[in-house]
Amino acid sequence: MNIKHYLDSTYLKTAKQAGVSEKENYQIVSDFVREAIEEKFMLVMLRPDKIIDAKKQSVAAASKVLIGTVIGFPEGTFSIDEKINEAKIAIENGVDELDFVINFEAFKLGKIDLVKQEVLQGTKLALVHRKKIKWIIEVAALNGSQIIQLTSLIKNVVVANFKEMFN
Repeated sequence: MNIKHYLDSTYLKTAKQAGVSEKENYQIVSDFVREAIEEKFMLVMLRPDKIIDAKKQSVAAASKVLIGTVIGFPEGTFSIDEKINEAKIAIENGVDELDFVINFEAFKLGKIDLVKQEVLQGTKLALVHRKKIKWIIEVAALNGSQIIQLTSLIKNVVVANFKEMFN
């Protein structure tokens, strides 16, 4: 067993965040994807605007490396429609996995129906298109009780609406 086949490798910095030019950041991403291909990692996680180039690079190398992206990154406060549109574009661009950042601020404000709808719609979109999906929660912004409540909410929405997929 090669542990690398189970690893995700993540690069989510913009050029500005990395303190480099767009051209330099493009090269960083390209090198990052190349390394993941060479090391036979399971997945590279990139910003949505990097999917097409990463997918081309993976296909050209006849690699099994999957391409993932974050939706609603970094704070998760995008509207449901914005997140769904971002995910649809990522799907059109060839993404294999969608990692949605849950709207933890709405959750903290008690907007539970909004959060449930976000989980329902995002999960449905991913599953209909046969994409892996994960929900990212910002544990640093939540206390222990909120983490338990939010993860339970996600689990309950998924099980209640997609139970047949687990049998």
